[in-house]
Amino acid sequence: MLRPRAWQALLRLLLIVIDVASLNLATQVAYALGAESLSGAGFRMPADPLTPLRLSVIGSVIALIVFASNGLYEMKRGASRLDEAVKVLTAVSLTMVLVIFVNALIGEFGGEEIPWTREILFQGWLLAVAACLTGRFLHRGLVSILRRLDIDTRRVLIVGAREPGRLVWNTIRRRPELGYRVQGFLSDTVPIGEIVDGLPVLGRTDHICRVIRATHADEVIIALSGRSSQDLIDVIALAEDESVAIKIYPDTFQLITNNGISIGDLRDLPLVSVKNAALDNPWNRMLKRALDLVVASVVLLFAAPVMLLIALAIRLESRGPIFFLQERVGLDGKPFWMIKFRTMRPDAEQFGTWTVQNDPRVTRVGRFLRRTSLDELPQLINVLIGEMSIVGPRPEQARWVEQFRQQIPRYMRRHKEKAGLTGWAQVNGLRGDTSIEERTRYDLYYVENWSLLFDIKIILRTIINFITGRQENAY
Repeated sequence: MLRPRAWQALLRLLLIVIDVASLNLATQVAYALGAESLSGAGFRMPADPLTPLRLSVIGSVIALIVFASNGLYEMKRGASRLDEAVKVLTAVSLTMVLVIFVNALIGEFGGEEIPWTREILFQGWLLAVAACLTGRFLHRGLVSILRRLDIDTRRVLIVGAREPGRLVWNTIRRRPELGYRVQGFLSDTVPIGEIVDGLPVLGRTDHICRVIRATHADEVIIALSGRSSQDLIDVIALAEDESVAIKIYPDTFQLITNNGISIGDLRDLPLVSVKNAALDNPWNRMLKRALDLVVASVVLLFAAPVMLLIALAIRLESRGPIFFLQERVGLDGKPFWMIKFRTMRPDAEQFGTWTVQNDPRVTRVGRFLRRTSLDELPQLINVLIGEMSIVGPRPEQARWVEQFRQQIPRYMRRHKEKAGLTGWAQVNGLRGDTSIEERTRYDLYYVENWSLLFDIKIILRTIINFITGRQENAY
């Protein structure tokens, strides 16, 4: 069975295919219907049969960019059909304008243009809007069927068992096609174990971390009433530590004074998402993944000879494996095996402590690799297979993560993104035996202010630090 993220990606890909097919089909039909008007106006189709195909490919790329920029691939549960229709109409119109511009530009530079008339344009626009909306209607139907079969569903906890919480629960259970599977309530006013509107109370609000783990919840909806702002902030902080999505029923929204929010809805019921990370947007994730693949592939290609020499040096200096694999905590708190060149004696792991300056466990070759950060090169493989990113918070071992989450507020927020080979904290000298609180502050700034240019800036600073030897606290 596919994981929830895989289902989301598959359904999003299907929607992209539907949109591209709809737009191209609409264009072909419009030209077939308008063939007579073309000949009457004295136009001829291009002599090169590949010309329409080239423009079709360019148009499809333009459409994907425009549709994604309009939020049409965010796959929001309970999104309004009317809002979607308006976005589709806007996106199709803008796509047509841009394709016409590109077509004219091709003609200006000596290429063959695709002829058109106002009749064809109007028919094409009308058919494209109709085809996209029809395709998306069928896609919604398929998604609804899958969710009723418990595919692409999300486990939800509702914090608050009074009127607001009951309203949220009753709205959700009337809409099984949304794919929410509510596990129960958390409440400080209703006894644990009591059934409210057919749903059990699983614990108090301060039990939220334990209950999230026990139920494997993906999302928490906070629907408290008559509570102080500090109570609400405490619940949010606890839930954030478990790397779950957090939404608030607006009855409590006025208590929040934070600009890291976005308003969505549950069909009839408006909800507020708390602190959406920039990479919650699928378009941003796609851009970041593309950057990861390009950078990792290019660096691996050029670094391969260096990596072979490093492997030989490690083997000549000491017996033992060339690579060091260690379980680290990555995206959404999930473990993965991080790959590095071995820089310590083979028995070093039994001491189980952080590396410090002049650590006797580090080999001579290892000291050079750590000082230059060349020991991190094998993590490009982690990047290529999607476990890590080029830029992101550096991953820690599970035991340290468990300790830090107890000591540092919002520490688990840094796990909302993939772990990185380099990061904002690292290029600012916060690596090795440095303040974890300060590192976390830099990591959270990166997570909540991500942009493609920010990633490129960090990559360039990493390269500059490597060339100039300014690798602070690298030992």
